[in-house]
Amino acid sequence: MHTRRMGPDRSYDLVLFGATGFTGGLTAEYLARHAPTGLRWALAGRNPTKLAAVRDRLADIDATLAELPLLAADVTDAASLRAVAHSARVVATTVGPYVHHGEPLVAACAAAGTDYVDITGEPEFVDLMYVRHHAEAVRTGARLVHACGFDSIPHDLGVWFTLKQLPTDGPVTVDGFVRAGGKFSAGTYHSALTAFSRAAEMSRAAKARRAVEPRPPGRRVRAVPGRVGRSREIGRWAVPLPTIDPQVVRRSAAARPEYGPDFRYRHFAAVKRLPTVLAAGVGMAGLVGLVKLPPTRRWLLGRLSSGQGPSAEERARSWFTVRFVGSGGGRTVQTEVAGGDPGYDETAKMLAESALCLALDELPPTAGQVTPVTAMGDALLDRLVKAGLTFRVLSGPRG
Repeated sequence: MHTRRMGPDRSYDLVLFGATGFTGGLTAEYLARHAPTGLRWALAGRNPTKLAAVRDRLADIDATLAELPLLAADVTDAASLRAVAHSARVVATTVGPYVHHGEPLVAACAAAGTDYVDITGEPEFVDLMYVRHHAEAVRTGARLVHACGFDSIPHDLGVWFTLKQLPTDGPVTVDGFVRAGGKFSAGTYHSALTAFSRAAEMSRAAKARRAVEPRPPGRRVRAVPGRVGRSREIGRWAVPLPTIDPQVVRRSAAARPEYGPDFRYRHFAAVKRLPTVLAAGVGMAGLVGLVKLPPTRRWLLGRLSSGQGPSAEERARSWFTVRFVGSGGGRTVQTEVAGGDPGYDETAKMLAESALCLALDELPPTAGQVTPVTAMGDALLDRLVKAGLTFRVLSGPRG
């Protein structure tokens, strides 16, 4: 197979780290079913027995994977991570919470000039990795691409798709409205609780990043919090979502001139009834308070064990939609990104396709910490459409 940047020093096109976890296992199964013939890939992790069990599952899907290479690697063993990074052109990881376990692999990939991709939704981690490893990745040519799962592929690529329907030579505004139905896995649950307990650390990391990150010259790019209110465009209550997604969209806009000279994004959950909004707010406030106390945080973290997640039947009933309302040049357009189970099946698909995109596709020359749109743009959009995600214009296409 001819692949971009293939060199004699790289044994693998792609290494998946964390395949023994719930989402990692789904990602491995997706690759087993959809990786192109001839892809040189491997699984990496700290437990050889569990890795071998995953490989056995993959061999049931494709018998040729019975000899899939298994690499020993542990986040507490820097040498093992350096070996993995130097063996691969792309490393994809599902090992979180990333703020606790993610940096050693980012550091290894940045130093080795190896592309890195994850599914984190943790702003603190992403900001810290920019401050600590962006410059080294620029030097070596590595692309560090965070948030390649439900956080934040549908939102980042969805805004990019929406912009294609609008003139962008003047001010452009886009609002995103998220709806989803599904269950959390233990990994997502632990990452969310960790983020809730680290508000002060998250604020410090964001401040440190702002101090060193350049701003786009001659352009204005904003992700602003909206207000709770009834959306006339979608006919539902809109509730501002304090997730990483607006930050990712804003960074794509800052990096790409296609977003125009004055771009603004807002990000909401779309809910049908106002009492749902109020109950969710009260519940979230209570949870944030509880996780700041070590005893209750330990108790909450113990409710779900690593590797647990919804069954295949439960995932089959899960879904998501993100509606975008974009305006620019006197035109308004509504678009939609939609798919199945957001947290697991579709996240595994998004991560796998992102890793394959970085490994195999001809992409714009970028390096350092970059967003999915900045690194992959149309190539990833095309992959996701072919993989079954829906990107469509609902009303107001460009004339």
